[in-house]
Amino acid sequence: MSLCHPTYKRCAIVAVVLIALPSFLTAQTAPTPKPAPMMSNDSFPSVELFIGYQWLNPGGNVPDTNSPPNAVQLPSLSKGIGISAAYNFTKYLSLEGNYGGNSNSSNASINTWSGGPKLTYRGEGVNFFVHTLVGLERLQSDGAPSSKGVAAILGGGMDLKLWKHVSLRVFEADFQWSHQNFSSVVPPDDPSLRRPNYDGALLRTGLVFTSGGEAPELPVSASLSLQPTEVMVGEPVHGTATANNFNPKHALTYSWSSSGGKIDAKDTSATIDTNGLSGGSYTVTVTVTDPKAKKNNTASATASFTVKEPPKNPPQFSCSASPSMVQAGQSATITCTCTSPDNVPVTVGGWTATGGSISGNGSSATLTTTGAPSGTITVSATCIDTRGLTASTSTSVVVENPPPPPPQATKVNECAYPNEKKLWRVDNTCKAELDDVALKLQQDPDAKLIVVGNADPAELAKSKHKNLAAERALNVKAYISGGEAKQNIDPTRIEARTGNAGTATSEQWIVPSGATFPEAGSTTPVDESKVKAIPDHPKPVAKKKAKKAE
Repeated sequence: MSLCHPTYKRCAIVAVVLIALPSFLTAQTAPTPKPAPMMSNDSFPSVELFIGYQWLNPGGNVPDTNSPPNAVQLPSLSKGIGISAAYNFTKYLSLEGNYGGNSNSSNASINTWSGGPKLTYRGEGVNFFVHTLVGLERLQSDGAPSSKGVAAILGGGMDLKLWKHVSLRVFEADFQWSHQNFSSVVPPDDPSLRRPNYDGALLRTGLVFTSGGEAPELPVSASLSLQPTEVMVGEPVHGTATANNFNPKHALTYSWSSSGGKIDAKDTSATIDTNGLSGGSYTVTVTVTDPKAKKNNTASATASFTVKEPPKNPPQFSCSASPSMVQAGQSATITCTCTSPDNVPVTVGGWTATGGSISGNGSSATLTTTGAPSGTITVSATCIDTRGLTASTSTSVVVENPPPPPPQATKVNECAYPNEKKLWRVDNTCKAELDDVALKLQQDPDAKLIVVGNADPAELAKSKHKNLAAERALNVKAYISGGEAKQNIDPTRIEARTGNAGTATSEQWIVPSGATFPEAGSTTPVDESKVKAIPDHPKPVAKKKAKKAE
């Protein structure tokens, strides 16, 4: 049979494609990296060993030497064993050596030794492969001589991972072609049996054992990110945890803790409440656990954040008084304004005053000046915030005592004139009272004396002295300014006036400096150029001697 037989051509083309395809794929495509779970994604075993059951249908006839030139069809060979070993050069390409042996109860047997490239797609727990193998096949059948020829195996299968180093070959389905030579027993006139080709079908299942080449199990780890890492008291901190190299099929648990603040966590996220914390550095810890893994199942990570103390500015405090000037005994209202630059609550208290009495209620107080001397009273208060920071201030209230009342004219006494003969005469009783008036004038040298003379209309009707009231006033003036008692009161300090009381009296009024005479409008000044005082004891008038006649 010519080597250019169509079957040979098809086998050659398939073999070339299968041999070249792995190299092409590895040269043209690079695996897309994925996050590694527990193993490196590029890990693969160095050696794979398959042992299992194989079924073979040879797919051809053999010559029957007992009755030439007849042929016997080879039956399916259900008794079989398959063994293969592959060495992996890369994750996808390996070189496979293969042995398969089948027989049946009729003493027919086929043993095949082959080798060639194998291309494997490695998934998560399952592998798919194709291979192209060429080699030697030994065929033996009852009634025919044994023969050795070339063989080729083309096909593929699926392996399902059971454990770390053991997989189940769920199936392997191959096309097994072989070429035998029976020219020594078959005459030349029967070329179909002299060099027959066999198109067989091969099925396998069994266990695959792997060894070496796997990357070591990566240790699990965790990382923690905090945002922001520096906050003011009361501002939240957000944490995000990331688990590395854990089995992605397992649900993980996250345990959070913090050295300060209240933490609210759920899975990979947490929020730290910093209310009430003092300034300083705090540490957050997250622990990631894989409950299903027996080892290499826990990792922790820590991160720190800083809490800054809020600014501690003392309160701003000011007070004012209304009114700022009062008369003694009056009150003033003190109003204060206290604010915190840091917007913390404040209270006002600690009221004090250097005079009077102070009573405060919140940011206002009342100053009472009863009994306080004239002058300035300083009122002070203190403002304190909830952190204990204080500020003090003061304001002033001026107290004025009212000026003394203006001096008033005073009626010191009153003289009566009972002498019916001398109605103008200042008697001894009146003189005693006038002495007292003179003493007061001496004690107050700035005071003046106003004497108001009055006359009873009845006595005026009987008397020849029509200016009786004025004469009485002038007689009092004359006594005080130079009478028997010699009081020596300056007569310019004494004013004589007439009144209309209608009584036989004279009234003595002392008018201090600055005072006014209250009865000025109802009395009349005496015109001393027309009315004179009448002495109590007038001097006798000397008689004139008559001139003698010359």
